[in-house]
Amino acid sequence: MEQYIGIGRRKSSTARCYLRPGSGKVVINHKAPDVYFSVNRQKDHALEPLETVKVSTSYDLVVNVKGGGITGQAGAVRMGLARALVEANPEFRHPLKVAGMLRRDPRVVERKKYGQPKARKRFQFSKR
Repeated sequence: MEQYIGIGRRKSSTARCYLRPGSGKVVINHKAPDVYFSVNRQKDHALEPLETVKVSTSYDLVVNVKGGGITGQAGAVRMGLARALVEANPEFRHPLKVAGMLRRDPRVVERKKYGQPKARKRFQFSKR
């Protein structure tokens, strides 16, 4: 049986997506998407590539995702799924690219600097 693999990353999360021809069953870390992503918006964001190319009932999806929080994991699943779909059918590349699903989001947490309490916040300064 054919299997297509896509790896997606966002913030500090990494998702490995395994796509197989099937009936539309989705499993994320051994759970249903509704259970794993308690917020509907994040579940919809993660599975958006399936809706973009209109194949939500043509493939089964198994995802292993680790690291980060819920938002980062949803973004990682979205990118990994988009990459797996392109591997399955190269014609999907254009609509997914136009929708911005094949581009890694470069935003990550800015590091804390010494001499400051946070990344950008400064300690209180007194002129006199």
